[in-house]
Amino acid sequence: AATSVQQSFDEFWNSRFSVPVTQLVDVPASKVRAEETWAYLHQYACNPRNYWPQVREKIQRMPETFEQIQASGDLVWSEHVVFISDLPEKNQESSGLGGGGIVTDELIRLVEQATSTIEIQTPYLVTTELSWDLFRRATARGVKIRILTNSLASTDNLMAFSGYQRDRETLLKTGVEIYEFKPDAAVRYAIMTSALQETIDYKPIFAIHSKSMVVDGKIAMIGTFNLDPRSANLNTECITVIYDETVAMRLLQVMEIDRAPENAWHTTTKFNPDKKATFSDRFGVWWQKFLIPKSVL
Repeated sequence: AATSVQQSFDEFWNSRFSVPVTQLVDVPASKVRAEETWAYLHQYACNPRNYWPQVREKIQRMPETFEQIQASGDLVWSEHVVFISDLPEKNQESSGLGGGGIVTDELIRLVEQATSTIEIQTPYLVTTELSWDLFRRATARGVKIRILTNSLASTDNLMAFSGYQRDRETLLKTGVEIYEFKPDAAVRYAIMTSALQETIDYKPIFAIHSKSMVVDGKIAMIGTFNLDPRSANLNTECITVIYDETVAMRLLQVMEIDRAPENAWHTTTKFNPDKKATFSDRFGVWWQKFLIPKSVL
């Protein structure tokens, strides 16, 4: 899998679309001091005073920590790991916004081959006829599908949410279960473990940003792909598919925690938590539904 990652990086690095930043930004030559900048950053990074003592202690304990992880069995060595990436030229042959890509095709294949369950986490959930048909066929053959995404109160992207909101009921009617993450999810207290967080009286709004999927409890997928047309047709994306039941079940446990009642609302055709959001966010989503086409979300 590491070889595939390196090959993908090289494809993007050598692509005709990748150019030196100096070709994109008009910077006088006298102001380009790469060596001086590097020296400063290197000096800063090597100075222990620029890091919290707790962080330095964790770094110093890293060899011991790694041995503890190995001894606990939490580190899983999987023999079947596949890295899949779109090409830099994705969608160049398409005259519209429906170009698709390698990652899109692989995700479709995984959904079509599911026999019992599909569990999905995605920050943005903008569905189309293609995804509705995929989910309808899956639920019709007895596959249980559950999706966790952001609520209006937790999302960091009102435009994307406007696309989701338009067809939320249609998606629910395919047989899919939907859960929406709470902005004040209880799980955030387990996540906010930084030394800085302990010193300030501030509780940030939390949002789902994981892009992951578990199929049949034995195949795990983690990557950059959001469940929306933008990831499917425009952005270049990559995923890692891990064919390992232990890894899949551990990822599923994380999903189940995020989906628990104290962390997420269960959205149905009779209930959605949009009213939990601020008026400005509700208004912002309302007008965007009339102006922004779903195909670019």
